[in-house]
Amino acid sequence: MKQKILFAVLMAMVTTSVVSFTLVSFNRGMSPGFLIFWLKSWLLAYVIALPVIILVSPKVQEFVAYVSRSKAVSTDPIK
Repeated sequence: MKQKILFAVLMAMVTTSVVSFTLVSFNRGMSPGFLIFWLKSWLLAYVIALPVIILVSPKVQEFVAYVSRSKAVSTDPIK
């Protein structure tokens, strides 16, 4: 369980920092106050993304396992 939470924390951190930096720099440019504006945007995105990743990732993993199983069975030449 600790590994899943650590994964969610790091994934949310990396994803939200890259996306928020890209969007803020594209929309606002490297103007004065950029760093503060970006950090506020990143924090908001992180606070939203972390619980979403923790709550949604188990269902996504189940879906991927289901889809992977379905494709493996349907392409099996013996069946």
